[in-house]
Amino acid sequence: MAVYEHLYGAYEGESHTPLSRFLVIPRYALREVFKSKLFTTIFILCFIYPLIATILVYLHHNVNALALLQINIQELLPIDNSFFRTFLEVQGGFAFILTVLVAPPLISRDLSNNALPLYLSRPLSRTEYVLGKMMVIAFLLSMMTWVPGLLIFIFQASLAGVGWLWSNLWMAWAIFAGSMAWIILLSLLALAVSSLVKWRVVASGALIGLFFVPSAFGEIINNLFLTRAGHLISLWATMNSIWRGLFGLFERQTGSIQGTVTNPIYDKQFFNIALLEPPLWASWLVVGIVCAICVWLLSYKVRAYEVIK
Repeated sequence: MAVYEHLYGAYEGESHTPLSRFLVIPRYALREVFKSKLFTTIFILCFIYPLIATILVYLHHNVNALALLQINIQELLPIDNSFFRTFLEVQGGFAFILTVLVAPPLISRDLSNNALPLYLSRPLSRTEYVLGKMMVIAFLLSMMTWVPGLLIFIFQASLAGVGWLWSNLWMAWAIFAGSMAWIILLSLLALAVSSLVKWRVVASGALIGLFFVPSAFGEIINNLFLTRAGHLISLWATMNSIWRGLFGLFERQTGSIQGTVTNPIYDKQFFNIALLEPPLWASWLVVGIVCAICVWLLSYKVRAYEVIK
């Protein structure tokens, strides 16, 4: 049959809106992620602590279970802002582990295989591409941070009553805001490292080093200069300050150092140095600066082509 006798029509299939096009990227990326048995096992293990926290909440309101287990209710952890702050800290550690496993190949694989022109030649902008990659990390980390945290909060409210809910409703916002701050920081930092380093092992090591090396230098600064300002170069310590601030547990004075020194005139002289934690606004500023640098790196590296001089 001659070609000119064919009739060609317009595409009549399902079309996606511009706001949902970038969701194609996380859909296929998550499918690849869960093909790994190691990742799936670690992902399941991340829900052990939420299960323990749920059991603790249940025991607080079940006298029969306490009597059966011969546990005094005063020996249990109180369900308060400190309880949920600890939950966020533990799950934040697991979230970092998952980020190290998942994030490094997200952009580096596309860069090493020159796949970015294929993405960006479609009706997909660079911003939508990055948002699609971020959604992969954000979805996984949300499933182990604010989602179980809010479910435990709702479970506690259903057992404690409406009075407890209204007096502690602000903690629901603290759980969500603290989790989202950590998720955005981890996502942007991991994608920036992935765009700079094309080897997965090196990218994972670089991501780990960005957290542990500054933390070590920060502790050295604190010990040498008798201060707590070194926490500002430690992302983990900075996030801990933000979490304590959201849950109303932030205190600037973290302790003091007392001792004596020999003085030739007064024989002995006592000193007392108060160790002040950096102000809370400084921690938010550090996180904002790190996120801004990551956005700039992504805008520089995520391009359809690379100009080599």
